[in-house]
Parts: sequence; C-alpha cells; structure tokens
Amino acid sequence: MFGYPDRLARAIGHPVTWMGALIDALDRGFNREDAPALRRKAAGVVSPLILIVIVGGAAFLIAHSLLLLPFGVIPLAVFASTLLAQRSLYAHVEHVAAALESSGLEAGREAVSHIVGRDTEDLDEAGVARAAIESLAENFSDGVVAPALWMVVGGLPGAAVYKAINTADSMIGHRTSRHEDFGWASARLDDLVNLPASRLTALLIIAAAYLTPGAFASRAFGAVMRDASRHRSPNAGYPEAAVAGALGLALAGPRFYDGTLVDDVWMGDGRYGATADDIRAALALYKRADALLIGVVALLALIAIAI
Repeated sequence: MFGYPDRLARAIGHPVTWMGALIDALDRGFNREDAPALRRKAAGVVSPLILIVIVGGAAFLIAHSLLLLPFGVIPLAVFASTLLAQRSLYAHVEHVAAALESSGLEAGREAVSHIVGRDTEDLDEAGVARAAIESLAENFSDGVVAPALWMVVGGLPGAAVYKAINTADSMIGHRTSRHEDFGWASARLDDLVNLPASRLTALLIIAAAYLTPGAFASRAFGAVMRDASRHRSPNAGYPEAAVAGALGLALAGPRFYDGTLVDDVWMGDGRYGATADDIRAALALYKRADALLIGVVALLALIAIAI
C-alpha cells in the first residue's frame, strides 16, 4: 500500500541494497580475474552459499527476536513487506506510460531505461511499450510472486534468502568476461528458485485476464502453452507469454543488449505495435493478478489458523 519510504532509503538503505553490498564484497574478494576458469567457477559456488548463510541467519534472528515480543508479528510483517515490490513495480512501469503520453518518445526511452537491461536508445514507441510490459510481467514474478511464495514456505528467512539469490543473479549472473564463470552458480540457482513462481504467475495472469474487461484468458493460456517453454529464459517466458496473450500482443522477440543482438522467439501472436494504452492495460491486469495473489495467501493463512 505505501512502498518503502524514500527518506528511509536515503538514510539507511534498503534490505536489498544491504544484500547487494555483501554480494559486491564477495565478488571483489573471491572473483580473481587472473585465476583459472575452474577456480573462478568454484568460487562462484561458494559465494552464494556464504550469502545464503549470512542473509538467512540474519533473517532468522530478526524473526525469532521479534516474535518474542508482544504483538511482534506486526513489526515482523512490516519488515517482511520490504521484500515485496508491488507498489514500486507499478510506479516504475506507470512512469513509462506517463512519459510517452506527456513528453514523447525520448522521455519514454529514458523512463524505460531504468527498468530494463536492453539497449533503449534506438527503440521506437512500440519497442518502449513492449519493454515496459515485459518488465512488468517478469518482475511481477521475480519481485512479487516469488518472494511471497517463499515467504509462505519459509517465513522471513525464506523470502530473504530468495531475494539474496535473485539479487546475486542480477549483479553477477551475466555472461560477461568477468562473470561468465563466477556468476554461473548464482544464475542457475536463481533459475531454480524462480521456477515455481513463474508458473504460478502465469496462472494468476490468466485468472486475472478472465476478470479484466478487454483481456483474453483463453489466448493467455494458449500463448503460455505454445510459447513459454521456447523463451531463452526457463522462467521469464511464462509471465511474458501470459501477458502477451491476455492483451493480444507479441512480446520478447529480437532485442539488443550492449550492442549484441539477442534473437529470442516471440511470446504471443498478437500485435507488435504496442502503445502507452497497452502499458496501462497491462497495469490493470497486473493489479487484478496481484489482488488474486493476496487473496490466495489470505486464504492459506485462514486455513492455517483453522488447522
């Protein structure tokens, strides 16, 4: 509802930035560029294990300490909520739509450059809109559904460990000369922990499409079944295909990263010419899917209480 306060972020940072600082320290300490590839890969296996132990241990101590206090579940819930990105994800994607609508293509390129890793300087309006919608779909899975799922499974430690793994993949899980070997284990681990959430996200989007005027639940389901497994990522294709089918769009496809063409397959068989209106339609779909997620978790909580 409220998002992480900007003033607090400027003063003390955010739990994810704290994890990022630890990952950066591990990268600088263990990733020696003059070491043989096998040794760098071994260091890349040890580093996420250290990360998991430290982050999981800290989260366990925080949760255990707070639950010893009267009504300690309330501050625990507030702390845990910092690991869920519903509001910030909506705000960042909505900013792209607003930029396109009010200030034109250059402003849209600038806005979307903050939420995607691809090259944005040569994107047309359709490319900017598709990039924003793809980011919304993928980050709904990575930034909302997955931490919520692992929080259900393992409480605060479960969600914190997930965020640590996901942040490590974002920082070092790239196929660059520095991180090809060192980041391999982090990237594969992130694929593994995101596997159940990506499928759940697709189901939530399909269900939300059924409840959203102008969206197509049957086309969303068909796109997931036909296209999701063909995506270069083992997980991103599921939410992207679901959103593409629901909105009658074609997403993913060829795009440039650091000047290199990534020739991915298209998700969905609809229009290529996405617009700011399609971004807003995707946001409406996202809100309903997120509401369904909250409802599912609330139902599980009630069942747990009853048992």
